[in-house]
Amino acid sequence: MIRLAIVDDQALVREGLALILGAEPDIEVVAGFTDGAELLRDPVRADLILLDLYLPGADGVTTMRELRARQPAVKVLMLTTVGSAADIQRALTAGADGFVLKDATGAELAAAVRGAHAGVRPLSASAAELLWPRRPAQAGRGPDLSTLTPREREVLDLLGQGMGNREIAAELDLAERTVKTHVSNVLAKLDVASRTQAALLARNLLQ
Repeated sequence: MIRLAIVDDQALVREGLALILGAEPDIEVVAGFTDGAELLRDPVRADLILLDLYLPGADGVTTMRELRARQPAVKVLMLTTVGSAADIQRALTAGADGFVLKDATGAELAAAVRGAHAGVRPLSASAAELLWPRRPAQAGRGPDLSTLTPREREVLDLLGQGMGNREIAAELDLAERTVKTHVSNVLAKLDVASRTQAALLARNLLQ
């Protein structure tokens, strides 16, 4: 059972999320909070926090950092109504275990909670679209993996599993500097700016 706490300053949103997610057989909503200060003031024994990015006072990223200092094992799934690629990247770089927009379906939200709890950084479809918007010439299809060599595909897959360069080097029996070159090539060919984006893209394309 996944013990879930929800942090959102809008009561209607909190209650709606609790109703939707609490109906899942493997998710138990154990608490709701209006802001980060309330969450930090009254720690709750939860496996995962569904945390609104934009909160009164300290925002979600600041709250997450303080929460992790106190409870390093807790998972945090970031949530917002209207996001941007910069918002998503900032949250993920700060250590969020996933990012969903509030336009996600109930099934998508539940899947994101399960994915974050399992250690797979989930992105809702609309959040992924913000990170990797379709270009006119590419409408209807995502990044072209055919531009990658077989070795680069292997590296991308391992990035998606959360491995660092040293771990990838050991897994593929390569020098670490060779892995760094492959990672750089993957980022350039897929037109992403960071390893985090490449890893999330891998999970969306190679799952």
